[in-house]
Amino acid sequence: MMCSQDLLRPNPPECGFGFYVSMLTPRHILLFAGVIAMLASPTRSQTIAPYAGEFLSIGAGARSLAMGGAYTALASDASGGYWNPSALTLLSDADIMLMHEERFAGLLNYDLAAAATPYGEKTTLGVTLLRLGVDGIPDSRNALIDQNGNGLLDPGERLDYNRITYVNSSDWAFLVSYAHRASPELSYGLSIKLVRRSLAEFTATGIGFDAGILYTPTASLFLGVAVQDITTTLLAWSTGRTELIAPTVRLGGAYSVKVGPVTITPALECAIRFENRGAVSAASIGAVSFDPYAGLEIGYGEAIALRGGVNEIGHAALGAGLQIKRLHVDYAFTGFGETSELGTSHRISLRLRLDQPF
Repeated sequence: MMCSQDLLRPNPPECGFGFYVSMLTPRHILLFAGVIAMLASPTRSQTIAPYAGEFLSIGAGARSLAMGGAYTALASDASGGYWNPSALTLLSDADIMLMHEERFAGLLNYDLAAAATPYGEKTTLGVTLLRLGVDGIPDSRNALIDQNGNGLLDPGERLDYNRITYVNSSDWAFLVSYAHRASPELSYGLSIKLVRRSLAEFTATGIGFDAGILYTPTASLFLGVAVQDITTTLLAWSTGRTELIAPTVRLGGAYSVKVGPVTITPALECAIRFENRGAVSAASIGAVSFDPYAGLEIGYGEAIALRGGVNEIGHAALGAGLQIKRLHVDYAFTGFGETSELGTSHRISLRLRLDQPF
């Protein structure tokens, strides 16, 4: 269950590109991420639509939610194509994940299916499909008995409830991921992302790219950098409206400490966004905002894990994991602070590791 036990390290690389890449330090990696962020930031002639890609930031897998979203450096399962495509190289064999989550007292459903498999000794390929949906939304646009034609509910007018229909709102994303191990310590990856959004008869389509780097100087230390929507993702609506999803840079680190059969893994992460979120973020400088994440996992052998974390808005999450041979079952729970009307969030994911015997 611990990601460090999934780590596959090949023989020392030959002198060449991989050798020089392996000489990179975490400082080089962070500098590289900063350069990517500057290149990916929109120009003044572009307009960013804040929260246009918010459904893409909900996360993937119950383990990640239970750890507060601090998962960029720990995504050692099929969800790595979402979190950090370079982390797919931590897989030693094929991996399949299914996930379901209900939010806001069941009004919102979030589902994910992902699969990844090594291809050769140093390459891993993966696919991810996610859907966020609200079904059965009442549509009263044709229910008004509008006698004067002004589009308003005036005195003497009424709604004909028999004219109310029901529509759906759904957001889809399909990712194809590629990861390559440049050296025993350094991996890089890229995801191509197709986005489809719909609300009633209105639709939007977009394409974007995510990139990531994973640096593992030891078997216990994991440092990850992921840039989502690295080139700024354009959503084109059927109404003629266009929205831009700004890049998000995620910097994460985790360290595993083993004490007998117990493995303790703390993780920290920071998300850097360029949407001018201002006061709704933990800290901001101009249009750039910074949000922290923190998580902790305590695992006993390969069988049981307990997890906890705090997300970017300070809400706590809890969860647990159980491994039965090749099957992992993970559960996570989080609330929404004092706003009890929003209910709670429950997420469960099933992970099947095909390298384990029945």
